[in-house]
Amino acid sequence: MKKYPLLIIAALFLCATSAWAGNYPIVDSGQQACFNNSRQIHCPDKGDEFYGQDAQYKGNQPRYKDNGDGTISDLVTGLMWVKERGPAVTWQQAMDGAEDCRIGGYSDWRAPNIKELYSLIDFKGWVQGKEKHSTPFINTDYFEFKYGDTSRGERIIDCQDWSSTTYVSKTMGGNPTAFGVNFADGRIKGYGKKDPRGRKSKYIRYVRGNPDYGKNIYIDRKDGTIEDKATGLIWQQSDSIKKLNWEEALSYCEKLTHAGRNDWRLPNVKELQSIVDYSRSPKTSGTAAIDPIFKITDKESYYWSSTTHMDGPKPSHASYVAFGRALGYFAPPRSSNKQWMDVHGAGAQRSDPKSGNPDRYPNGRGPQGDDIRIYNYVRCVSGGGVEPYDPSYTRIPTWKGGSPNSFSDGMGGNRMKMSRSQNRNSGMGQSMMHGGMRQDGMGQEMGQGQDHGRGNRQGPPEEAFTACKGKSQGEECTVETPHGMLSGLCISRGEQTFCVPEGRGPGGMRGRPMQ
Repeated sequence: MKKYPLLIIAALFLCATSAWAGNYPIVDSGQQACFNNSRQIHCPDKGDEFYGQDAQYKGNQPRYKDNGDGTISDLVTGLMWVKERGPAVTWQQAMDGAEDCRIGGYSDWRAPNIKELYSLIDFKGWVQGKEKHSTPFINTDYFEFKYGDTSRGERIIDCQDWSSTTYVSKTMGGNPTAFGVNFADGRIKGYGKKDPRGRKSKYIRYVRGNPDYGKNIYIDRKDGTIEDKATGLIWQQSDSIKKLNWEEALSYCEKLTHAGRNDWRLPNVKELQSIVDYSRSPKTSGTAAIDPIFKITDKESYYWSSTTHMDGPKPSHASYVAFGRALGYFAPPRSSNKQWMDVHGAGAQRSDPKSGNPDRYPNGRGPQGDDIRIYNYVRCVSGGGVEPYDPSYTRIPTWKGGSPNSFSDGMGGNRMKMSRSQNRNSGMGQSMMHGGMRQDGMGQEMGQGQDHGRGNRQGPPEEAFTACKGKSQGEECTVETPHGMLSGLCISRGEQTFCVPEGRGPGGMRGRPMQ
């Protein structure tokens, strides 16, 4: 160990900061734009629809220092990080490797817990179909980051980071699980600690300093509020009781007068994740993953944040934290029978459509059939040195098309070919076979040479075209099949646009499960 003067100076700087009260300052999410249910908007005025979202409140802005020795100091949290990203490793290798790490001349590196790791996430990110069009959910001016290697058949989102936080329950029907952050697509999920094929599939970035980061210090104020002395945040002790969509959630907190306060807001997703108690789960403790000092309506609850999640072609999703099991409609390993199960763990951060009818998603959505609720609970927050803010309007990048769930063929293109056995085993493949249609892979390029009025045709079914009528490439779509509703993206081939389910290429090929 060395360089104590630097740490002392950093500690003095942090102690002089008035934006937080303890050793767990929440770094702002970084979101700087406002949205309605489907597009970017000029930030609304107080009292207007969609007021109170993430960009309209300003907390501890990220501040980093490159120390020039392979380390990066976070001047907000007091944590020091390894700048470089090493090779992919197993979870156990990631945990064991900290002892041998000597980056910057230090010997006290550790694997980060999930709250330390999540402090780095930046919600200016947006994953698209290709790396060159995507923006990582981490500040690459300071931290090395690499997307999944599509030349090796990976998706660009196959680049998750391990944390040291293990899930107290299990996922995917019995897998021992550890939480991680995907800085490609902006999520926390639980990942199996042991890959059945022995693959080294995820990465590790070691940390040191501030051993108290992520440790809450709750005080019951006896007025229906809970103060966290570690973060400086004051929380509504009870939740909304009623489930709300995203716009309703924003309005609920903005209009709330409680415990003599009228400065409540819907928490951003990093504030919300700060109160997850990863030592609890519905399966193991019989409670939600939150300290029992809080009151909770449903132990299997998801809670809205004010943070829009750039997930797909439109800003139509917002982030939530699963305080109950993060459910998905999925087949366990070595089984073809789908069922509702805990796929990502209590404490996961995913996203839901901001509005709509959840009945449209009876089998979930995405590669793991993520549970789509749309109507989630709300717990409002105040304090923490966070102030109202009016950001200037800066247009976000445009959607360039493609799907981050697609696999490369190793030659820069998406795989389209699909065998007949694969076709029979996939939901959309079964739909495509319905009515006597054949699907022969690349030999018959989808969307070409079709006769929509006849029983024998090659390419997608009529329902896939209907789902994208009046839509452009990259827009979301839903197709009703004999096996339930499938959601996906509109894909254009020539002059025709049709719906392709998520996790499959335009030929209907099923992608690997995305965790």
